[in-house]
Amino acid sequence: MDHIVECVPNFSEGRNQGTVESLIDAVTSTAGVTLLDHSMDTDHHRSVLTFCGAPDAIVEAAFRAIRIATELIDLRTHVGVHPRVGATDVVPFIPIKGTTIQDCVQLARRLGERVGRELEIPVFLYERAAAHADHVPLEAVRRGGLDGLAFRMESDPYWIPNFGPPRLHQSAGAIVIGARPPLIAYNVNLRSTDVDQARSIARTVRHSGGGLSHVKAIGVELSSRGMVQVAMNLTDYLVTPILTAFQAVTAEAATRGIEVAGSELIGLAPQAALDQTAAASLQLDRFDPSQILETRIAEAMRSTTEPEPTLSHFLSAVAEDKPTPAGGSVAAFVGALAASLGVMGARLGRQADSEQRLLELSQQLHRLVQADTDAYNGLMDAYRTPQQHPDRPQMISVALQRATEVPLEIAELACEIARLLHALREGATRMVQSDLTVGLTLAIAAAHAGLVTVRTNTNSKLNQCLTNDFRIRISKATESLEELKVLC
Repeated sequence: MDHIVECVPNFSEGRNQGTVESLIDAVTSTAGVTLLDHSMDTDHHRSVLTFCGAPDAIVEAAFRAIRIATELIDLRTHVGVHPRVGATDVVPFIPIKGTTIQDCVQLARRLGERVGRELEIPVFLYERAAAHADHVPLEAVRRGGLDGLAFRMESDPYWIPNFGPPRLHQSAGAIVIGARPPLIAYNVNLRSTDVDQARSIARTVRHSGGGLSHVKAIGVELSSRGMVQVAMNLTDYLVTPILTAFQAVTAEAATRGIEVAGSELIGLAPQAALDQTAAASLQLDRFDPSQILETRIAEAMRSTTEPEPTLSHFLSAVAEDKPTPAGGSVAAFVGALAASLGVMGARLGRQADSEQRLLELSQQLHRLVQADTDAYNGLMDAYRTPQQHPDRPQMISVALQRATEVPLEIAELACEIARLLHALREGATRMVQSDLTVGLTLAIAAAHAGLVTVRTNTNSKLNQCLTNDFRIRISKATESLEELKVLC
């Protein structure tokens, strides 16, 4: 199959096995769809299905499951510790193979329109599919639960649903549908019954509380197990690995005299995330993911059937008469090359910590090569929205902010790479120093290029509502770049 999308819908039912089996049947009865995983939790009163397949088939399977959930789940009698606003609470689409995040945005819109029209349930688009900045984070849509959402729908014109009626469905509430990269749902259980302590730990470790980057966390009570839990979503495991999140919760719990009872993975996680955690736990020096037997076999088999894109393909793509991939993707690629030179220097100098971090940075920038293209295409789609569409200005604003976020992240990562390369250069041999200087020069160039795009997009009249955090990040990246130029 050349084009594969993953879908991970969450349903507000974790106690009735028959209902969950009906949801599973709705998915598995759809041709071209494969169910990968399912789970249900009594305390959370929630079930999660994970399935993949061709884009059209995935939309059909998701709609069938939503229709069953609407028939069988009544939020008026629902009691559970997990935040929710719908019988089908959230439906994310994730690109897996031969598809992009923008493809998934279109799938989210298709599904949302059908759900609103045929099932008469209000649909809010979130994450990359959001048409309004306030709707991007899932927690913003869920804020205040059903009552909070109902109040905003009645009183705030920015909270009119993207599809469906402007009021909650009597029994099914609302649905949040969107597109996002892969995330890891990971929970840490604590030997305590004090849910306030769990909530305090969650506030400390999550990104919005000044904690770990790309981590969302809440504290909940697991009454059936006589304990509490810190439930987390890791939205970028390359930046914050599973082990880092676990260690942060463990450390915070220890300061409160609370022991960790264990942890659990909800749904599926990328193999790379577990390889990364295992290597860190064992303190493996010079670990390479290709040392995993199954990974090596898969790569060998793939090489005989699906040639990997080459550098010449990337260069040809950049040179084509179309706007993507372009400056941002090139900046990310150059930054990744700089980090790879640093990995080489760190390995020769036996600098394991620097090697691991530079490898992570190279992987992150490699991911941003495609992310920049997706962000630009999303912006072009927003500009193509009809002039008379009431949400057009906000859709352009959201897309502009995403098109600014990606090159800003490129600049930030490139600055970190430059600092690591400068430190490695101090103790390296003369020959390696030369290579690290090349890497340092490339990293600085990548950071400068990223900020050029950032400044272009922030100068747009439709992108003036940047958060203070955004402006602080731009200022810090600019200052860091000026300092680094002196080092080269």
